Amino acid sequence: MANMLDETTGPIREEGRDVNVIDKQIPVKVGVGSTIFEIAPWVLFGLFLILGIVFFVIKLAIVGIVCMVLAVVGLIWGIVYFVQKMKARNYFRQLEQKIQSAASEIDNYLEQRVQILQNAAALVSKSVDLDKTTFTQIAAFRSGGAHIDDETRNLYQESIDSAYANLKVAFENYPELKSHNTIADAMQQNSYLQKEITAARAHYNDIVFMWNRDINAWPVKMIVAARAGYTSRIPFSASKEMKEAARAVFF
Repeated sequence: MANMLDETTGPIREEGRDVNVIDKQIPVKVGVGSTIFEIAPWVLFGLFLILGIVFFVIKLAIVGIVCMVLAVVGLIWGIVYFVQKMKARNYFRQLEQKIQSAASEIDNYLEQRVQILQNAAALVSKSVDLDKTTFTQIAAFRSGGAHIDDETRNLYQESIDSAYANLKVAFENYPELKSHNTIADAMQQNSYLQKEITAARAHYNDIVFMWNRDINAWPVKMIVAARAGYTSRIPFSASKEMKEAARAVFF
């Protein structure tokens, strides 16, 4: 049998392909089969328990014993499912806390980066006519004008990257700024924080992947996720400015 995907014969896309994170939360849904799975053990338990009692009453002991065994099987199935469901609920609650902790780590680094860029922007503006939107972008994050959540965190990252791009242009275009040690140190600290943010984002995305994978793990976790109204989470993605910078010519 031939390989379904053969990298030696193609087809290939010579021009390459860019990819983006899809900004969409997908709710978890289960069908009738999951409902049947949930109620089946208790139906088996109740039905065969009644049948077993009936058969014992009418002196059909062997059939009654079989029915009682099936009733016990249904009871065990139901108890095991109930325990697994409780474990799944606790697991998702703990995973949510991990996601919040990872998101908080990103926010802390972003806050440090904003503080550094704010100080650098103030120094740069004393030497050159800096774009006023740079201060607006930085101040917007510092003021806490909006709640930082999964949906808005990427937007703040993009705003900060945009502000940094304006500072970098000014820093590169005005040689006198490069001799300013405080500004040079700020730009270096910004580069360090960018690396820390990248690592924190990777950690956050790893946990988000676990969440998105497990809410779709049928039967128990998926059923619990659907009953709780959970949705998939959006991974932290690179901003437009960072993608454009990655495509730039460095040498």
